Amino acid sequence: MRTFPGGIYALTRETADTERLLGEVEAALAGGVAAVQYRDKSDDVARRHAQASELVALCRRFGVPLIVNDDLRLADLAGADGVHLGREDGSIREARIILGPTKFVGASCYQSRDLARAAQAAGADYVAFGSFYASPTKPAAARADVALLAQASRQIALPIVAIGGITPANAPQLIDAGADSLAVLSALFDAPDIRLAASELNRLFAAEPEE
Repeated sequence: MRTFPGGIYALTRETADTERLLGEVEAALAGGVAAVQYRDKSDDVARRHAQASELVALCRRFGVPLIVNDDLRLADLAGADGVHLGREDGSIREARIILGPTKFVGASCYQSRDLARAAQAAGADYVAFGSFYASPTKPAAARADVALLAQASRQIALPIVAIGGITPANAPQLIDAGADSLAVLSALFDAPDIRLAASELNRLFAAEPEE
């Protein structure tokens, strides 16, 4: 089984403009993001399948996994590299059975180490905690304390993803606290130069920790 890669985990914006979506993701990939998650809550099944399939092909060119958010069936049909499941999005065990042992199954654990332990026991490949900061994507999301990352890293033997309002200014403290990966949308895709933003965010993982 592969290990989920550490670094910047790019979360796509929802859009009907597939050409724009692919262009933005290609720029992020060129900037060195470690993984991409396709997120689209719309009811346009045909669009979602087409976009996910094209993103799979694009990410393969860069050797980067494409994860589908919340939709196991779409992940399977599009040949994605995995699925990310929230609390209401289905069973980790079912996802593992359907996708097989070589695909990634991630789990949102919000502010709960208990959920993370349960996800690990069920066969998840990584766990995600958040929201750590105010996020324009989910402004009403409950906050997680940065100390949670240090606690979880001692108790959970899986890669840990931090999510929620992450910027170049606040990212270092999340990395220092134990985050293996940072899930980023606005700080990446709202940047005037997506490739440069991805590169600068990635460099934070190589920075020396502060004394």
